[in-house]
Amino acid sequence: MKPWHSLEGKTIWITGGAGYLGSVITRELDTQCAKVVCFDLAGRSEAFVREHGLTRTVPVALDVNDAAALPAALDAAVAEHGLPDGVAHLAFASSSGYRLENLPAAEFQKTFDGALTPSFVLCRALAEKMKARGTGGSIVLFSSMYGVVAPDPRIYHEPMTPNPIDYGASKAALLQLARYLAVHYGPAGVRFNCVTPGPFPNPAVQSKHPEFIADLARKTALNRVGRNTEIVGPTLFLLSDSASFVTGHSLVVDGGWTSW
Repeated sequence: MKPWHSLEGKTIWITGGAGYLGSVITRELDTQCAKVVCFDLAGRSEAFVREHGLTRTVPVALDVNDAAALPAALDAAVAEHGLPDGVAHLAFASSSGYRLENLPAAEFQKTFDGALTPSFVLCRALAEKMKARGTGGSIVLFSSMYGVVAPDPRIYHEPMTPNPIDYGASKAALLQLARYLAVHYGPAGVRFNCVTPGPFPNPAVQSKHPEFIADLARKTALNRVGRNTEIVGPTLFLLSDSASFVTGHSLVVDGGWTSW
């Protein structure tokens, strides 16, 4: 029996596919899909695919945060690897790291230029190609709990800086981008959804800031932070035909963080 989120026979692209969350998704996709194209920065995707012995995954060096170069890069990828059935878009430019009081307007804009604008360019370009193909598709964006609620400054102890406003604002914008695109491309069978993760701190943060991790855990209903493997199932569901009547949706995976 096929798994309920089967992606058998499908070609899936993943951006940021060698990162902390992206890597576990890529590895699972490699076990199911006919072909996976893993986009990440030069050298990173190649090393990841080689290290884990992924046999169905093709590494492609691409800075998806370069909006100006993205259309030509996407055309080249389609020409070489074919148009995907689905896309998991995790790649995201780093936020400023500034405190609100000291954040220059140019740095605020830089986050949007490096995160939101490329996401718009990528989504529209691939959706238009999927529309022309005539068989639909699924594109999954990645927002954040901080695109839904504001960070609690009380848990960011010195010398930590509270999660910056440009990060949350750009992640909130991704939610609206997905909704708008879902409505526009719905008649063509192209679905847009978001996975909206809660606290999934990477191992470096967990080892460096144990008190902060404990504070994060206490703010979830499950009293713990997320394991990166727990992002896989929700992502595969939205990519799969099991979610064929799901579009314009934000699937929140936050351990109950936003339920209080």
